[in-house]
Amino acid sequence: MSATPVEITPETTVEIIAGVDTHKDTHHVAVLSRSGVRLGDRQVPATAAGYDELVVFIASFGTVRVVGVEGTNSYGAGLTRQLRAAGVPVIEVIRPKRAQRRRGKSDPIDAFAAAQQVLADLETGDLPTPKSADGSVEQIRHLLAVRRSAVKARSAAIQQIKNMLVTAPQHLRDRFEPLKDPALIQTLAAIRPAPATESVDAAVSRSLRILARRYQHLTGEITDLDTDLDILNKQTAPAPAAAYGLGTVTCAALLVTAGDNPERLRSEAAFAALTGTAPIPASSGRTNRHRLNRGGDRQANCALHQIALVRWSHDPTTRAYVTKLRATGKSTKDILRCLRRAIAREVWHLLVHPEPVPEIDDLRPLRHSKGLSLQTVADHFGVWPAVISRLELGKTRNDDLATAYRNWLLTA
Repeated sequence: MSATPVEITPETTVEIIAGVDTHKDTHHVAVLSRSGVRLGDRQVPATAAGYDELVVFIASFGTVRVVGVEGTNSYGAGLTRQLRAAGVPVIEVIRPKRAQRRRGKSDPIDAFAAAQQVLADLETGDLPTPKSADGSVEQIRHLLAVRRSAVKARSAAIQQIKNMLVTAPQHLRDRFEPLKDPALIQTLAAIRPAPATESVDAAVSRSLRILARRYQHLTGEITDLDTDLDILNKQTAPAPAAAYGLGTVTCAALLVTAGDNPERLRSEAAFAALTGTAPIPASSGRTNRHRLNRGGDRQANCALHQIALVRWSHDPTTRAYVTKLRATGKSTKDILRCLRRAIAREVWHLLVHPEPVPEIDDLRPLRHSKGLSLQTVADHFGVWPAVISRLELGKTRNDDLATAYRNWLLTA
């Protein structure tokens, strides 16, 4: 039941707190004074006009200190942008736990609970800042979501092709099943079957061709999306995009987790908790250890895991670190946890305190002027030629190798 609004005279200036319970079609806002007195609540439609009505409503009670919004990156995204455009401070409010909701649930109850949580956080100074969702990272987020669905659909297509070949007529199975995936897709996409209504063979062949062409179309979509993501990554955060082991997709996933305003992450420990890499104590009795954290953003955690695997396989510094941890008796899981935590720390610094990406445009001309091949350089540094090529093209970043490479070229 809505609270009875307190009458505010024009001469009275009250600092107020607001909480918003968001839904797809409507939002419910509740207003409290700094002392916790309920001043009023209202339901508004989740439209631009409704957002304007909400802003006017809360401002009618006094000076707005802060507004807490549930789901700032889902149902409350539009309202959050509108409040910020109006100059109203916004913080993220976590939806109440199930135990709290057992005492009763309605839109006004949830809205006042959100406002009370904001008031409590205001006293402790623990005000979580939501993502701004109004910059290039928001572009990356949408493209990355589409890419993930395209990858899933492509995997489903190739899996369906192989399942269909298991029960296909024997001559089709003998012809296509031995082929590797690239040749299989290319061959199936080029066949010219008879109309599907003529026979079982024709229906199976046409189905296989449709699936192969679907696979090719989705591959083209993914390639185009990767190109756009790579450009946006380098424009948005050149330092993380150039870091060793961060590919197009892993970098994009970490940028989405940090948001357009990574400065909201007050410490590298906060970013570690957000990405699910903060160690959790798991000690008991004589056992003193930590376990993997299974909370946080799982997409970001997966990206950090992939980066850790790449560095473990190819980065000498990481290999030395792994050897050191292994000597202390740590298991593979513990080592990967430590690697993810260290990479999360590095990424946070690259996001919040980015360093200029060193120029590498002079490396290839210098090598050409010395008449050296990629193989010669690779043999000198003990790496694959592709590593030197990608370094020269700026596709991967390795500051130590780039500096050593440049010094060697200048003295060779």
